[in-house]
Amino acid sequence: MIYPSNFEQKIGFGQIREMLSDSCLSPLGRRFVERVQFLNRFDLVERLLQQADEFAQILRSGEDFPSQYYFDVTEHLNRAALEGAFLEVRGVFEIKMSLRAIRQALGFFFEAEEEAFPALKALTQGVEVDRALVAALDKLVDDAGNVRDDASPELQRVKRDLIGQQTQLRKTISSILRHAKQEGWTPGDAEPTIRGGRLVIPVIAEYKRRIKGLIHDESTTGQTVYLEPESVFELNNDIKDLENAYHREMIRLLTAVTNQVRHHLPNLKKAYQFLSLLDFIRAKAVLANRIGGIMPTLHKQQLIKWKDARHPILHLTMQAHGKKAVPLSLELNPTQRILLISGPNAGGKSVAMKTVGLLQYMLQCGLLIPVGEGSEAGMFDDVFLDMGDEQSIENDLSTYSSHLQNMKQFVLFAGKKSLVLVDEFGTGTEPVLGGAIAEAVLGQLHQQKVYGVITTHYTNLKNFAEKTPEIVNGAMRYNPSELQPLYQLEIGKPGSSFALEIARKIGLPKNILDKAGTLVGKEKIRYDRLLEQLEQEKTDFEQRNASVAKQERKLQKAVQEYTELKQHLEESKTDVLRNAKAQAKLLLKDANQQIESTIEQIRKSQAEKEQTKAARQELETFKAKLLPEPKPAIRNGNAKSGPLQVGERVVLQGQDSVGELLAVKGKTAEVSFGGLKTIVKLDKLERPDHNAAWMKEKKAKDKEAATATGPSKGLDVTQRMADFQHTLDVRGKYAEDALTTVMNFMDDAIMLGIPEVKIIHGRGNGVLKQVVRDYVRTLKEVASVGNEHIERGGDGASVIVLK
Repeated sequence: MIYPSNFEQKIGFGQIREMLSDSCLSPLGRRFVERVQFLNRFDLVERLLQQADEFAQILRSGEDFPSQYYFDVTEHLNRAALEGAFLEVRGVFEIKMSLRAIRQALGFFFEAEEEAFPALKALTQGVEVDRALVAALDKLVDDAGNVRDDASPELQRVKRDLIGQQTQLRKTISSILRHAKQEGWTPGDAEPTIRGGRLVIPVIAEYKRRIKGLIHDESTTGQTVYLEPESVFELNNDIKDLENAYHREMIRLLTAVTNQVRHHLPNLKKAYQFLSLLDFIRAKAVLANRIGGIMPTLHKQQLIKWKDARHPILHLTMQAHGKKAVPLSLELNPTQRILLISGPNAGGKSVAMKTVGLLQYMLQCGLLIPVGEGSEAGMFDDVFLDMGDEQSIENDLSTYSSHLQNMKQFVLFAGKKSLVLVDEFGTGTEPVLGGAIAEAVLGQLHQQKVYGVITTHYTNLKNFAEKTPEIVNGAMRYNPSELQPLYQLEIGKPGSSFALEIARKIGLPKNILDKAGTLVGKEKIRYDRLLEQLEQEKTDFEQRNASVAKQERKLQKAVQEYTELKQHLEESKTDVLRNAKAQAKLLLKDANQQIESTIEQIRKSQAEKEQTKAARQELETFKAKLLPEPKPAIRNGNAKSGPLQVGERVVLQGQDSVGELLAVKGKTAEVSFGGLKTIVKLDKLERPDHNAAWMKEKKAKDKEAATATGPSKGLDVTQRMADFQHTLDVRGKYAEDALTTVMNFMDDAIMLGIPEVKIIHGRGNGVLKQVVRDYVRTLKEVASVGNEHIERGGDGASVIVLK
């Protein structure tokens, strides 16, 4: 039962029905829109919702579903049902194109995955469209709605002859008209025209005797006559005969195709019922996507558990103005059946109540509703509404009498499966008596186990709800300091009307406000003040809570950054130690070589004094390079700090070659030194101004050493990197010699920060391969060891990836 009879108009469903109708593609779907009604069968409502939800998914996915040619061909099918009748060309075209749309829709569901769209697929059962029928319709009429010239051999012949005769006629009559213009018998702008189905030329009335022919018509003034020249009589006659022949052949073809349609009428009616449902369901899906509608979890029992519900009309209105409607969340269940909403005027109480009524009504009409994910909804057998001024002159009813009449209906007919919606409960009469009657009615509705949403200003109703189980207070939030509504529904406490505060804001004189406070009594003032204080405290708490949450997020972020920095420092420490060890190995190797070379020189010179002195000087120079003096502290206040950025000038630690930082990838960097690109560890790079002091000193020492001893072997990492070969070939060497070579090669690669190297050892008996891989796997700097690509050596070469 839906009460009152104008429920849809009051609750706003009329606008929903209009939007639904506008979303239909044809009258086929609009007829279903007109028949939409409130349903209380769970299985039927669930099926309708599933159909709309599945179609909404199709629209959101952008899949190619037919959305054209949803023609209403009821008139054409009725005509085709008559024996001896034939369809017009337009009817053949509309039936053809709509049947094609039906076939495409059937094909879409047939090709879809087996478990997809079960509710929509169920609609296709028993729907058939004969392919031969569609082919016959297509043979007669093209996709633009025109008869095909080759629909039949006879039609094609007649059409060809007709075009030939018309061409000849136009040539002849154009020649006659041209001659008449030259003679001045016709107006200068005259053109051939049609009169009585025959081609004629306009001739000035006084010269009509100059041209032999038949006059068919004359102008309104009588100054011009329309004459068919005698020389084109036969041509016009032939054209008329051909047109009649063409018409006869057309009727024959249309009759034949109509007979085929008549033969398939039972299947066609099912097919067009399917198309009508598709149009209707598609309209529901379009509306759902427009308002953000979804299908909540549906239950057979009475339940409302909505998250972020929005009034669809308000939502679209606010959206059109670039704003957002404030959603509301509420729950009605067996332990919380009636929600009593209080709060100031214009605070959103009525909108909240209407939202509940409209969404529940939409849901039980099979429409998706705008609520948040995770929402749940149940079924009600009845919906009762009391809202607005229903004063009736005819029935001699006052506003309050109208409200009492509604209350009577609620008490008599509402039950445990009913949803009752009341706006401004108890208003319209003397407040004390009105509040008392409202409280008595509310108590009766509570005893009848009804579900409901009721708005009120009455304090006695708020107190009644507070002490009565299964009735809960709700308040529309309000900002007491600014006296502005927040439009947020809060369950669990009543709301203040803020009447005196709003009157004070408007500017009502203070003496009046003081008098009103005295009249209303201290208890009432204290009660409203308490509610106002609670609201203010809640607002303050929310602000403080938001501030604390913000500080917590900042703290968590700081802790995370500290943890990441600590981890980075630990990793950097490990890298520095590893690189220092590798560099020390290399330095020791170079030092040993230099010492051996010096000893060899002394031995060859047989300890000659000058030669020995020169060898010792060369060794001292090499020692000075290995043990440079400490770098002076940088006192350049303008030196940059912070992480290196792409595009900056950089140097390797301990080197004087300046390069450009091209890219940073994690802990490695790509640098260009003099046009040569290389990959190095990021922590081995620094800005040139950090090295300014020791670089200057180093250049001076290098120059002095070069002058004294000539070129000597130093530790130029940049040059080493430029000269480094990423591939080592140890084929043909003894295992011991090969291992020594591999050890030196890997030391260089680790020291220079090379990301990947290759060692060619060949296949043979596998000894070299085993020795190389066993050693490489002992190095903690190695990330992985694997075979080369089959086309570049396969297991005859090992590819080593360094960390």
